Amino acid sequence: MSHPSPGAQDEPTRGKPAQDNSPGARGTARTTTTHPHRTTTGHAQGAPARGEPTRGEPTRGGLAPADGPAPGDAASSSGGAASSRTARPRSDRAGAWAELLRLPALFTVPGDALAGAAAAGARPGPRTLLAIGSSLCLYEAGMALNDWADRAEDAVERPHRPLPSGRIRPAAALTAAGALTGAGLALAAAAGRPALAVAAPLAATVWAYDLALKHTPAGPAAMAAARGLDLLLGAAATGGGTRAALPSAALLGSHTLAVTAVSRRETTGGSALAPLAALATTGVLTRLVTHRRTRLPAGRRAAAAPGLPGPGPAAHPPGAAGALATALGAVYAATAARPYFHATLNPSPPLTQRAVGGGIRATIPLQAALAARSGGAATSLLVAALAPAGRMFARRAGMRKVSIT
Repeated sequence: MSHPSPGAQDEPTRGKPAQDNSPGARGTARTTTTHPHRTTTGHAQGAPARGEPTRGEPTRGGLAPADGPAPGDAASSSGGAASSRTARPRSDRAGAWAELLRLPALFTVPGDALAGAAAAGARPGPRTLLAIGSSLCLYEAGMALNDWADRAEDAVERPHRPLPSGRIRPAAALTAAGALTGAGLALAAAAGRPALAVAAPLAATVWAYDLALKHTPAGPAAMAAARGLDLLLGAAATGGGTRAALPSAALLGSHTLAVTAVSRRETTGGSALAPLAALATTGVLTRLVTHRRTRLPAGRRAAAAPGLPGPGPAAHPPGAAGALATALGAVYAATAARPYFHATLNPSPPLTQRAVGGGIRATIPLQAALAARSGGAATSLLVAALAPAGRMFARRAGMRKVSIT
């Protein structure tokens, strides 16, 4: 988790403008005071003394008192000032919640359910959408709960985060975590009993990780289990079972295990073992995804049989799906391997954080490769499209760096 550069400190305005005591000129000189997060301009007779707020500038108790503003000045600025004061808090609150929930990372979530549906041999449908909605809610519940549980640690290591900075109250974050968990379970229940049977242990794993397991040796394994269960949720909701999706869930969980192990040292650095292990894991996963012959699940094989409706070999040939899996596996390796290698050579906090970011970005091409490996060519392309969409959203939102811790 990177720290933003500190803002400029409050400084008095340099120099003092000439003072005009005539009634018509009073209140026309303008001063500008720079704050860590905003710049406020107000009217005054002269430059303020050090530490003295400029008239019209927000303070802890409201607006600084004015020395009798001119009637025309008050009439012209009252409407705009009130509008800006109303818009700024709303924008700040929305930005704080977006940062708390790590919205750019949401684009790595739908691929779990879609890859699970492909592994189950079923086309994505309405139940798949319900599974995706459940996954999104449970994922965001984990994000809010993560910051609530780590609020004391973040006050020291990440004071810019929404909770230690005071932009969001801890009680609000905990309430959001509970509400999102309930919504996720409700959506899973709407997708059917098999989906709820997977979503319930998934929610329990998320809460156990954030509240108890995160800082223990079992933390990475718990995170990996949550990601694997998320893939199985898509399989259960779409196909009614999870057995066919177990291999894909194991591969995705292994990737998550490696990324989480690296993220445990992202603020301190100093360990080359975790990125080295992640680099080796990336190589093994790439091999398994790209060099294993694509074999259609039972549902797709039955539908492809002569005389039966459904997508036949001509529509989604195993050869084409295998080539697509190879290409997406190569993208996965290229995305994850390079930052892991750099962090292995120099396990400094910046390079370790970059390795974590690379591992998170590599999740989407891995999900797409797993879908193609199961014969879901169209599904894999849909998942792959989430990567550029996520990058575009992150650039527009100004949230380029995302962490899972």
